[in-house]
Amino acid sequence: MSEILVLHEPEIRSLLDPGACIAAMERAFAAYSTGKAELPSVIHLDVPDHQGEIHIKAGYIRGGDYYAAKLVSGFLDNPALGLPANDGMVVVFDAATGAPAAFLLDHGFITDIRTGAAGACVAKHLARKPIGRVAVIGTGGQARYQIEMLARVRKFDEVRIWGRDPHKAQACAEDLGRKREIPACNFAILHTVQEAVHGADIVFTVTASREPLVRAEWLSPGVTVIAVGSDAPDKQELDVDVLARAGKIVADSVPQCLRLGEIHHAVESGSISKEKIYAELGEITAGLKRGRVSENEIIVCDLTGVGVQDVAAAALVMERAKENGVGQKIAL
Repeated sequence: MSEILVLHEPEIRSLLDPGACIAAMERAFAAYSTGKAELPSVIHLDVPDHQGEIHIKAGYIRGGDYYAAKLVSGFLDNPALGLPANDGMVVVFDAATGAPAAFLLDHGFITDIRTGAAGACVAKHLARKPIGRVAVIGTGGQARYQIEMLARVRKFDEVRIWGRDPHKAQACAEDLGRKREIPACNFAILHTVQEAVHGADIVFTVTASREPLVRAEWLSPGVTVIAVGSDAPDKQELDVDVLARAGKIVADSVPQCLRLGEIHHAVESGSISKEKIYAELGEITAGLKRGRVSENEIIVCDLTGVGVQDVAAAALVMERAKENGVGQKIAL
Protein backbone atom coordinates (compact mmCIF):
# COMPACT_ATOMS: atom_id res chain seq x y z
CA MET A 1 0.00 0.00 0.00
CA SER A 2 1.42 3.39 -1.00
CA GLU A 3 1.53 6.41 1.31
CA ILE A 4 1.54 10.15 0.81
CA LEU A 5 2.97 12.80 3.12
CA VAL A 6 0.68 15.59 4.29
CA LEU A 7 2.19 18.81 5.58
CA HIS A 8 0.22 21.78 6.91
CA GLU A 9 1.12 25.45 6.81
CA PRO A 10 2.68 25.71 10.31
CA GLU A 11 4.96 22.75 9.55
CA ILE A 12 5.91 24.17 6.16
CA ARG A 13 6.72 27.55 7.71
CA SER A 14 9.02 25.85 10.22
CA LEU A 15 10.88 24.01 7.44
CA LEU A 16 11.23 26.72 4.79
CA ASP A 17 13.43 29.46 6.20
CA PRO A 18 14.12 32.65 4.20
CA GLY A 19 17.87 32.26 3.76
CA ALA A 20 17.64 28.74 2.37
CA CYS A 21 14.74 29.77 0.14
CA ILE A 22 16.75 32.62 -1.42
CA ALA A 23 19.62 30.22 -2.20
CA ALA A 24 17.15 27.69 -3.66
CA MET A 25 15.66 30.37 -5.92
CA GLU A 26 19.10 31.34 -7.25
CA ARG A 27 19.72 27.71 -8.18
CA ALA A 28 16.23 27.29 -9.65
CA PHE A 29 16.51 30.34 -11.90
CA ALA A 30 19.95 29.19 -13.03
CA ALA A 31 18.63 25.70 -13.83
CA TYR A 32 15.77 27.11 -15.87
CA SER A 33 17.93 29.52 -17.88
CA THR A 34 20.58 26.89 -18.63
CA GLY A 35 18.12 24.32 -19.98
CA LYS A 36 18.12 22.09 -16.93
CA ALA A 37 14.44 22.47 -16.08
CA GLU A 38 11.06 21.69 -17.60
CA LEU A 39 8.40 24.39 -17.39
CA PRO A 40 4.94 24.24 -19.02
CA SER A 41 2.83 27.32 -19.69
CA VAL A 42 0.91 28.87 -16.85
CA ILE A 43 -2.80 28.06 -16.63
CA HIS A 44 -5.03 30.98 -15.66
CA LEU A 45 -8.61 30.47 -14.53
CA ASP A 46 -10.92 33.36 -13.67
CA VAL A 47 -14.05 33.19 -11.53
CA PRO A 48 -15.51 36.62 -12.34
CA ASP A 49 -18.70 36.05 -10.33
CA HIS A 50 -16.64 36.28 -7.14
CA GLN A 51 -13.60 38.31 -8.29
CA GLY A 52 -11.47 35.20 -8.19
CA GLU A 53 -8.40 34.21 -10.16
CA ILE A 54 -6.52 30.93 -10.04
CA HIS A 55 -3.00 30.24 -11.28
CA ILE A 56 -1.69 26.73 -11.91
CA LYS A 57 2.06 26.34 -12.35
CA ALA A 58 4.24 23.26 -12.56
CA GLY A 59 7.86 22.35 -13.14
CA TYR A 60 10.70 19.91 -12.85
CA ILE A 61 14.41 20.54 -12.31
CA ARG A 62 16.43 17.79 -14.00
CA GLY A 63 18.19 15.47 -11.61
CA GLY A 64 15.75 16.29 -8.83
CA ASP A 65 13.74 13.79 -6.83
CA TYR A 66 10.41 15.51 -7.40
CA TYR A 67 8.26 17.46 -9.79
CA ALA A 68 5.41 19.59 -8.52
CA ALA A 69 2.21 21.37 -9.48
CA LYS A 70 0.92 24.39 -7.60
CA LEU A 71 -2.61 25.70 -7.45
CA VAL A 72 -2.99 29.14 -5.90
CA SER A 73 -6.02 31.42 -5.78
CA GLY A 74 -6.90 35.00 -5.01
CA PHE A 75 -10.49 36.00 -4.24
CA LEU A 76 -10.89 39.72 -3.62
CA ASP A 77 -14.29 39.40 -1.93
CA ASN A 78 -13.02 37.01 0.75
CA PRO A 79 -11.95 39.58 3.38
CA ALA A 80 -15.54 40.85 3.58
CA LEU A 81 -16.52 37.28 4.39
CA GLY A 82 -13.89 36.97 7.11
CA LEU A 83 -11.71 34.75 4.90
CA PRO A 84 -8.14 35.25 3.62
CA ALA A 85 -7.94 36.62 0.09
CA ASN A 86 -5.30 34.07 -0.96
CA ASP A 87 -5.16 30.30 -0.68
CA GLY A 88 -3.47 27.38 -2.35
CA MET A 89 -1.58 24.13 -2.15
CA VAL A 90 1.29 22.28 -3.83
CA VAL A 91 1.12 18.65 -4.96
CA VAL A 92 4.51 16.92 -5.10
CA PHE A 93 5.20 13.81 -7.20
CA ASP A 94 8.03 11.29 -7.29
CA ALA A 95 10.05 12.13 -10.40
CA ALA A 96 11.10 8.50 -10.87
CA THR A 97 7.64 6.94 -10.87
CA GLY A 98 5.08 9.75 -11.12
CA ALA A 99 3.47 8.60 -7.87
CA PRO A 100 2.04 11.31 -5.59
CA ALA A 101 4.55 12.04 -2.83
CA ALA A 102 3.03 14.87 -0.78
CA PHE A 103 0.23 17.35 -0.32
CA LEU A 104 1.69 20.64 0.89
CA LEU A 105 -1.33 22.43 2.38
CA ASP A 106 0.45 25.76 2.63
CA HIS A 107 -2.46 28.18 1.98
CA GLY A 108 -0.23 30.06 -0.47
CA PHE A 109 2.80 30.43 1.85
CA ILE A 110 5.21 28.78 -0.59
CA THR A 111 4.13 31.22 -3.30
CA ASP A 112 4.55 34.15 -0.92
CA ILE A 113 8.02 33.27 0.32
CA ARG A 114 9.44 32.15 -3.02
CA THR A 115 8.18 35.38 -4.64
CA GLY A 116 9.84 37.42 -1.91
CA ALA A 117 12.99 35.36 -2.35
CA ALA A 118 12.98 36.09 -6.08
CA GLY A 119 12.92 39.81 -5.34
CA ALA A 120 15.87 39.33 -2.98
CA CYS A 121 17.78 37.53 -5.76
CA VAL A 122 17.20 40.51 -8.05
CA ALA A 123 18.36 42.98 -5.40
CA LYS A 124 21.42 40.88 -4.59
CA HIS A 125 22.61 40.71 -8.19
CA LEU A 126 21.26 43.92 -9.77
CA ALA A 127 20.82 46.67 -7.18
CA ARG A 128 23.59 49.16 -6.64
CA LYS A 129 25.52 49.50 -3.41
CA PRO A 130 24.80 50.92 -0.98
CA ILE A 131 21.00 51.11 -0.78
CA GLY A 132 19.46 54.06 1.00
CA ARG A 133 15.78 54.31 0.11
CA VAL A 134 13.40 51.54 -0.90
CA ALA A 135 9.92 52.19 -2.33
CA VAL A 136 7.09 49.68 -2.10
CA ILE A 137 4.06 50.28 -4.29
CA GLY A 138 1.34 48.16 -2.69
CA THR A 139 0.39 47.21 0.86
CA GLY A 140 -0.57 43.53 0.78
CA GLY A 141 1.25 40.45 1.96
CA GLN A 142 3.84 40.60 -0.80
CA ALA A 143 4.85 44.13 0.21
CA ARG A 144 5.85 42.64 3.54
CA TYR A 145 7.63 39.61 2.08
CA GLN A 146 9.69 41.68 -0.37
CA ILE A 147 11.06 43.91 2.38
CA GLU A 148 11.62 41.04 4.81
CA MET A 149 13.55 39.06 2.20
CA LEU A 150 15.45 42.12 0.98
CA ALA A 151 16.78 42.55 4.52
CA ARG A 152 18.46 39.14 4.14
CA VAL A 153 20.68 40.35 1.31
CA ARG A 154 21.02 44.15 1.64
CA LYS A 155 20.96 46.89 4.27
CA PHE A 156 18.78 49.97 3.77
CA ASP A 157 17.84 53.12 5.66
CA GLU A 158 14.29 53.97 4.63
CA VAL A 159 11.21 52.20 3.31
CA ARG A 160 8.59 54.31 1.57
CA ILE A 161 5.16 52.73 1.26
CA TRP A 162 2.34 53.81 -1.05
CA GLY A 163 -1.12 52.29 -1.18
CA ARG A 164 -4.54 53.41 -2.29
CA ASP A 165 -5.72 52.99 1.30
CA PRO A 166 -3.48 54.94 3.72
CA HIS A 167 -4.74 52.87 6.65
CA LYS A 168 -3.47 49.70 4.98
CA ALA A 169 -0.19 51.42 4.23
CA GLN A 170 0.16 52.34 7.90
CA ALA A 171 -0.64 48.76 8.94
CA CYS A 172 2.01 47.49 6.53
CA ALA A 173 4.61 49.84 7.98
CA GLU A 174 3.75 48.80 11.53
CA ASP A 175 3.96 45.10 10.66
CA LEU A 176 7.36 45.54 9.05
CA GLY A 177 8.60 47.65 11.95
CA ARG A 178 7.90 44.76 14.33
CA LYS A 179 9.97 42.23 12.38
CA ARG A 180 13.27 41.54 14.08
CA GLU A 181 14.85 40.47 10.81
CA ILE A 182 14.56 43.99 9.41
CA PRO A 183 17.25 46.39 10.61
CA ALA A 184 16.24 49.62 12.26
CA CYS A 185 15.12 52.02 9.56
CA ASN A 186 12.58 54.73 8.88
CA PHE A 187 9.17 53.80 7.51
CA ALA A 188 7.34 56.56 5.62
CA ILE A 189 3.80 56.59 4.22
CA LEU A 190 3.72 58.53 0.95
CA HIS A 191 0.60 60.07 -0.58
CA THR A 192 1.53 59.56 -4.23
CA VAL A 193 3.46 57.00 -6.24
CA GLN A 194 5.66 59.78 -7.60
CA GLU A 195 6.72 60.82 -4.10
CA ALA A 196 7.43 57.20 -3.15
CA VAL A 197 9.67 56.36 -6.10
CA HIS A 198 11.51 59.70 -6.38
CA GLY A 199 15.09 59.17 -5.22
CA ALA A 200 14.56 55.48 -4.40
CA ASP A 201 17.37 52.98 -5.04
CA ILE A 202 14.95 50.04 -5.33
CA VAL A 203 11.29 50.16 -6.32
CA PHE A 204 9.06 47.15 -5.70
CA THR A 205 5.65 47.07 -7.38
CA VAL A 206 3.39 44.52 -5.73
CA THR A 207 -0.18 45.35 -6.75
CA ALA A 208 -2.88 43.79 -8.90
CA SER A 209 -3.19 46.97 -10.95
CA ARG A 210 -4.64 46.90 -14.46
CA GLU A 211 -3.22 50.32 -15.29
CA PRO A 212 0.29 51.80 -15.05
CA LEU A 213 1.30 53.27 -11.72
CA VAL A 214 4.99 54.13 -12.20
CA ARG A 215 6.31 56.51 -14.87
CA ALA A 216 9.85 56.78 -16.20
CA GLU A 217 10.36 60.46 -15.44
CA TRP A 218 9.87 59.81 -11.72
CA LEU A 219 12.79 57.37 -11.50
CA SER A 220 16.27 58.37 -10.42
CA PRO A 221 19.47 57.17 -12.14
CA GLY A 222 20.70 53.87 -10.74
CA VAL A 223 17.31 52.61 -9.59
CA THR A 224 16.39 48.92 -9.77
CA VAL A 225 12.69 48.38 -10.47
CA ILE A 226 11.40 44.97 -9.40
CA ALA A 227 7.94 44.41 -10.89
CA VAL A 228 6.09 41.60 -9.14
CA GLY A 229 2.36 42.13 -9.50
CA SER A 230 1.76 41.66 -13.24
CA ASP A 231 1.26 37.91 -13.40
CA ALA A 232 -1.55 37.99 -15.98
CA PRO A 233 -1.84 39.54 -19.46
CA ASP A 234 -4.21 42.30 -18.36
CA LYS A 235 -2.17 43.43 -15.33
CA GLN A 236 0.25 46.33 -15.60
CA GLU A 237 2.12 48.38 -12.98
CA LEU A 238 4.77 50.13 -15.07
CA ASP A 239 4.17 52.56 -17.87
CA VAL A 240 5.85 51.28 -21.02
CA ASP A 241 8.14 54.32 -20.94
CA VAL A 242 9.81 52.80 -17.85
CA LEU A 243 11.05 49.89 -19.94
CA ALA A 244 11.93 52.16 -22.83
CA ARG A 245 14.17 54.21 -20.51
CA ALA A 246 15.80 51.21 -18.82
CA GLY A 247 19.43 50.44 -19.54
CA LYS A 248 18.84 46.76 -18.80
CA ILE A 249 15.65 44.70 -18.85
CA VAL A 250 15.74 41.32 -17.12
CA ALA A 251 13.03 38.64 -17.18
CA ASP A 252 12.48 35.63 -14.97
CA SER A 253 11.35 33.81 -18.14
CA VAL A 254 11.58 35.54 -21.51
CA PRO A 255 8.86 33.43 -23.20
CA GLN A 256 6.51 33.94 -20.26
CA CYS A 257 7.22 37.68 -19.96
CA LEU A 258 6.40 38.08 -23.66
CA ARG A 259 2.92 36.70 -22.90
CA LEU A 260 2.20 38.45 -19.62
CA GLY A 261 3.76 40.96 -17.27
CA GLU A 262 5.40 44.30 -18.00
CA ILE A 263 7.59 43.28 -20.93
CA HIS A 264 4.69 42.10 -23.06
CA HIS A 265 2.92 45.47 -22.71
CA ALA A 266 6.05 47.34 -23.81
CA VAL A 267 6.71 45.01 -26.76
CA GLU A 268 3.10 45.00 -27.92
CA SER A 269 2.93 48.79 -27.78
CA GLY A 270 6.11 49.08 -29.83
CA SER A 271 7.90 50.94 -27.05
CA ILE A 272 10.68 48.34 -27.08
CA SER A 273 11.63 45.36 -29.19
CA LYS A 274 12.07 41.96 -27.61
CA GLU A 275 15.74 42.23 -28.49
CA LYS A 276 16.09 44.84 -25.74
CA ILE A 277 15.65 42.12 -23.11
CA TYR A 278 19.16 41.81 -21.73
CA ALA A 279 18.94 38.50 -19.91
CA GLU A 280 16.94 36.09 -17.86
CA LEU A 281 17.56 36.31 -14.14
CA GLY A 282 18.94 32.76 -14.18
CA GLU A 283 21.65 33.72 -16.67
CA ILE A 284 22.85 36.25 -14.11
CA THR A 285 22.59 33.98 -11.06
CA ALA A 286 24.45 31.30 -13.07
CA GLY A 287 27.25 33.75 -13.83
CA LEU A 288 26.69 33.66 -17.59
CA LYS A 289 25.93 37.37 -17.84
CA ARG A 290 26.95 40.33 -15.73
CA GLY A 291 24.50 42.16 -13.53
CA ARG A 292 24.89 45.85 -12.83
CA VAL A 293 27.93 47.44 -14.46
CA SER A 294 27.19 51.11 -13.74
CA GLU A 295 25.96 52.92 -10.65
CA ASN A 296 23.69 55.05 -12.83
CA GLU A 297 22.03 52.49 -15.10
CA ILE A 298 18.32 51.91 -14.62
CA ILE A 299 17.46 48.21 -14.43
CA VAL A 300 13.97 46.73 -14.65
CA CYS A 301 13.30 43.10 -13.69
CA ASP A 302 9.97 41.55 -14.65
CA LEU A 303 9.03 38.78 -12.20
CA THR A 304 5.99 36.87 -13.45
CA GLY A 305 6.66 33.76 -11.34
CA VAL A 306 7.90 30.47 -12.79
CA GLY A 307 7.09 26.93 -11.80
CA VAL A 308 10.69 25.98 -11.05
CA GLN A 309 10.50 28.32 -8.06
CA ASP A 310 7.67 26.24 -6.60
CA VAL A 311 9.49 22.97 -7.33
CA ALA A 312 12.67 24.22 -5.66
CA ALA A 313 10.81 25.39 -2.57
CA ALA A 314 8.74 22.21 -2.38
CA ALA A 315 11.83 20.02 -2.73
CA LEU A 316 13.48 21.89 0.13
CA VAL A 317 10.40 21.32 2.29
CA MET A 318 10.41 17.61 1.42
CA GLU A 319 14.10 17.21 2.20
CA ARG A 320 13.77 18.84 5.59
CA ALA A 321 10.52 17.07 6.44
CA LYS A 322 12.26 13.73 5.93
CA GLU A 323 15.29 14.81 7.96
CA ASN A 324 13.13 15.95 10.87
CA GLY A 325 10.32 13.39 10.70
CA VAL A 326 7.71 16.10 10.18
CA GLY A 327 4.27 15.51 8.67
CA GLN A 328 1.60 12.86 8.58
CA LYS A 329 1.62 9.89 6.26
CA ILE A 330 -1.70 8.62 4.99
CA ALA A 331 -2.48 5.53 2.93
CA LEU A 332 -3.64 5.93 -0.63
